[in-house]
Amino acid sequence: MFGATSTADEVLAGIDLRGKRFLVTGVSAGLGVETARALAARGADVVGTARDLAKAERATAPVREAALESGGSLSLVKVDLASLASVRAGADQIVAAGQPFDVVIANAGVMACPFGRTEDGFETQFGTNHLGHFVLVNRIAGLIKPGGRLVNLSSAGHRFSDVDLDDPNFERTPYDPFIAYGRSKTANVLFAVEFDQRHRGKGIRAAAVHPGGIATELGRHMGDGMLDEMLATINEQNAAVGQPPMEWKSIPQGSATSVWAAVTAPADEIGGRFCEDCHVAEISTVPGLTGGVQLYALDSDSAKALWAKSEELVGETFPAPAYSPA
Repeated sequence: MFGATSTADEVLAGIDLRGKRFLVTGVSAGLGVETARALAARGADVVGTARDLAKAERATAPVREAALESGGSLSLVKVDLASLASVRAGADQIVAAGQPFDVVIANAGVMACPFGRTEDGFETQFGTNHLGHFVLVNRIAGLIKPGGRLVNLSSAGHRFSDVDLDDPNFERTPYDPFIAYGRSKTANVLFAVEFDQRHRGKGIRAAAVHPGGIATELGRHMGDGMLDEMLATINEQNAAVGQPPMEWKSIPQGSATSVWAAVTAPADEIGGRFCEDCHVAEISTVPGLTGGVQLYALDSDSAKALWAKSEELVGETFPAPAYSPA
């Protein structure tokens, strides 16, 4: 019914989200703003997080306008995913409000940045894209309603690399910005796999999604010629396996798979899976960013190991919730 060119508005057409609450991280630009707008336009109450609240206030003017027309709402919470102190403070604020969520969409992230470390000493991409969300989502998990969902934004970039739990912070491995990005995006998938396993007993399902190739602020760290070089490599790999050249998506198209997995798709279909172009992706062993999901990103043992390593790194334990079987 939907595909690569579908937009978030098309996916949500005719759906009434009044009375539904969503948390969307990264609402200061791009996909986060459009995702929040599409949800608010259907009457949803949206809580958005951002590192820079002033920037988010400016960027979310269309969200507030849509909410005003539909009866929805938007509120903002400061969360800097590169600072666990900020993540914990933001999570505490959300928990203190005590209002449950139907869906959490972990949208924020960074890509292909120069080597650096977060406030807590983690490699920037792994620390921001995975560990920040790992702590935030787990700290507010008790607010997700039975039957609710977690949607983690991953990427076809997970195909650059599996996680490296022996050297997650590139202390011994030569740093490569795309390998680091790949590790963090694989971690996003594995986090969804294990979260789904732990919470499905309460009817809560989790999925990871690839929004597609979109020109947003995510690529701000890519230097002159870096993007063209990457696109040339992708298209060479696509041609080698008989696939067409990569086509850019618009921001509304890039937000479609997020809201599809959050609202439209059957929960049992997407739980513990990787989705792209508004459908569950097939396993692929073809090299390059040619579509599909690498098997290592869905490996349940690796997902459990990543969870344990993440708890060790952040110094916090998140046990599986107790539930009564039906």
